[in-house]
Amino acid sequence: MRFCKDIFFAKHTLLRILCRYCVFDVDRKLLVLRPYQIAATEKILQKIAMSYHHKLYGCRAQSGGYIWHTTGSGKTLTSFKVAQLASGFKEIYKVLFVVDRKDLDYQSIKEYDRFQKGAVDSTKNTKVLSQKLHNDESRIIVTTIQKLARFVQQHKDDKSAVFDKHIVIIFDECHRSQFGEMHGLIKKHFKKYYLFGFTGTPIFAQNANGIETTQSVFGEQLHTYSIIHAIRDKNVLPFRVAYISTIKQKEDMEDKKVYAINKDELLLSNERIQKIVSYILEHFDVQTKRDKIYTSKDKSMKGFNSLFATFSIEAAIAYYKEFKRQNECLEKHKQLKIGLIYSFAANEEARADIDGVGIDEENSDETIGLEKSQRDFLESAISDYNAMFKQSFDASAEKFANYYKDISKRLKEREIDLVIVVNMFLTGFDATTLNTLWVDKNLKYHGLLQAYSRTNRILNAVKTFGNIVCFRDLKEATDKSLMLFGDENAQKMVFLRSFEEYYYGYDENGTYHKCYAELVESLRADFALEHILEKLPLQTQQKAFIELFSHILKSKKILSCFDEFMGKEILTQREWQDYQSHYIDIYTAYKKELEERESVLEVELIKQIEANLEYIIELIRISHKDNRLDRAFSLSIEKSIDSSIELRNKKDLILSFLASLSPQSDVDKALEAFIAQKKQEELEAIITAENLKPTETRAFVRKAFELDSMSEYGTSFSEILPPRDYFSPHTQENHTHIFTRLYTFFERFRGFKISALRLSIFSDSFAL
Repeated sequence: MRFCKDIFFAKHTLLRILCRYCVFDVDRKLLVLRPYQIAATEKILQKIAMSYHHKLYGCRAQSGGYIWHTTGSGKTLTSFKVAQLASGFKEIYKVLFVVDRKDLDYQSIKEYDRFQKGAVDSTKNTKVLSQKLHNDESRIIVTTIQKLARFVQQHKDDKSAVFDKHIVIIFDECHRSQFGEMHGLIKKHFKKYYLFGFTGTPIFAQNANGIETTQSVFGEQLHTYSIIHAIRDKNVLPFRVAYISTIKQKEDMEDKKVYAINKDELLLSNERIQKIVSYILEHFDVQTKRDKIYTSKDKSMKGFNSLFATFSIEAAIAYYKEFKRQNECLEKHKQLKIGLIYSFAANEEARADIDGVGIDEENSDETIGLEKSQRDFLESAISDYNAMFKQSFDASAEKFANYYKDISKRLKEREIDLVIVVNMFLTGFDATTLNTLWVDKNLKYHGLLQAYSRTNRILNAVKTFGNIVCFRDLKEATDKSLMLFGDENAQKMVFLRSFEEYYYGYDENGTYHKCYAELVESLRADFALEHILEKLPLQTQQKAFIELFSHILKSKKILSCFDEFMGKEILTQREWQDYQSHYIDIYTAYKKELEERESVLEVELIKQIEANLEYIIELIRISHKDNRLDRAFSLSIEKSIDSSIELRNKKDLILSFLASLSPQSDVDKALEAFIAQKKQEELEAIITAENLKPTETRAFVRKAFELDSMSEYGTSFSEILPPRDYFSPHTQENHTHIFTRLYTFFERFRGFKISALRLSIFSDSFAL
């Protein structure tokens, strides 16, 4: 361990990381590549250098290779760094980043732009691609495999000069069969290529099913970072998989035997479709944690959203019809925003049955091949979508592509609850707000893991795992996929245990893991609420309480997505708030010391899942409207605030505002006026007490609220300070004191953005 630290902290190592492996995104956040990303990048760069010096370019086995980094591990950032550094080689003419679908093209460009604005030259068509390839200034080009193939075909006879240049070609999601075909064209026409692939699920002999393996196309495996590594390092979330039986059968008859009787009739039966839709609507709130309110990218959100993967266009249509019917019967606040998208794909279910790759075959902008009835229904579904979001899309080629981009954007921004798909969004699509995949589709090997992995992107403490609900018997297929892309121990790490194990306890390798029920029983026995102040006079006892309650927090976090947990929480809401208040009291009092001692603190979890400002203001609005602003309501608000780390510094503001409201008040206008007055009064008091420059200080604070950030670095802060004595030993101490006062003020009023608070988080959702 000491040896590793000595190597890492060596000056030359740190300098290399700072100079080569740090990236500023467009928000000026410094991103540092993780060790496995650096290792993969170095492997590729070494391969390029070796191939060039030994004149091995143009030979797949010697001048290429592939990187196996599991989905969600940051392949885009790694590939960007590879492209950036490779384009810096004077011997390299171009770096091509090749994807196979328009949606990935669009997504990749956006991702690349996050890291370096304008670093990528996207290509709208083959003509533009040709221009970029022949333009010496365009060093990095993002294009699709279809455009690159067309370029090669169009220029194969005129012997384009590009074919004789040193070109690095990087393929994203290189497990797809199309890349084998593309490799043939590259090999035939490009003379000095360096070919590399990135994939989260390589094609091995076991899952090849007649197509070339990833190794046969790209060469040796250069670096591996599997799903096991990613979950262990907490770079992606584990999965929870539930199997829901949907077909009546004899006890001794397997699902696959039932399917064999009359598959289509069974799978598309009205009774089955109705039951599955009913199940999803009944369990949607729990599975997607719709009752949890959190903030992401300065936007308040309720729970997460989901995809529903169906086995054919006919199935997708049937499910949409049934969702529309049942959704309209629900109360307004229970209704979901539901979308539908599909396009032409040949042999959807047949191909999935053969190799589980069917998710690769749908073209995101191809609707021409659809049957008239399929296209007509798609038009009607898009009309529903237009009415829901005030848009004007249709199924024509150009507008459908824009429809795809729009629905993709709304999935990412949590503006739609559920999207019914056949193959779309099941690979290459990243949305951190997506936590659940409903599956009525056969999936195998890489197709299965790719689809599951849409759900396990890390977002916050509320999102604890990727949630998979299967209406097919995919247990065997799931196990085989994990064996192929993990190992024999993968199940223990990749999948959560059962509800019974978490709730009642379990043994593992001779070690007993305490269950939720036991932990809560210990809490009530050792730290009864009526005696808790007597129990916590000493730090040793406080630490014992912290550790116990932290374990309960983590246990509850996992159990909250199990249907069986409803009604078995043991602790009442009031008890939970009281215990959490004591937990926060200790954290506040001993924050620095506890963090230094590395005590178990689930503070971030509390921040994410408990009452926030939006929630409190909305409760006040509703109660004011219903004339329920009584003492009992004030006490409940006070308890909610006490159990929230984020709201404690706002407690007196909220309670004073609550007391000032009259039955005739407009809550939003009154809040705006109240906060404006308090903010002005407190800022002027700080200006006077610290002898700050009034105009400059007001401008400094105003800018901080606009940016939602306050910094003591730069000239803007120094300009507000009073005249200073540079020779005084207390000058820096005084400046720190002033900034602390201003920052405390900033945090106190932070979040009181009235326009942002008009979110109606309890209001009626749009119907389908």
